[in-house]
Amino acid sequence: MNTNQATKIIQRPYITEKTFALIEKDARICFIVDLQASKSLIKEAIKTLYEEDAVDINTARTINGKKAFVKFETVEKARDLATKIGML
Repeated sequence: MNTNQATKIIQRPYITEKTFALIEKDARICFIVDLQASKSLIKEAIKTLYEEDAVDINTARTINGKKAFVKFETVEKARDLATKIGML
């Protein structure tokens, strides 16, 4: 997967007070993703864009689009990535 394909799948991080709490509590970061994106495509896009391995992915369809809750190995990795993409 190239960077253009990955940016079409991962559209932007979803930032709320609840998603900030998820970073510290569960090592999860929430992203708005393409409606047709599967969990495996989301995992591959995370690896391509941010060079981090996702441990688990949960998705939900909402009024804001499709959200992907991406779990990382440790809270430190999630916090570092959130800082890198400008969430923190």
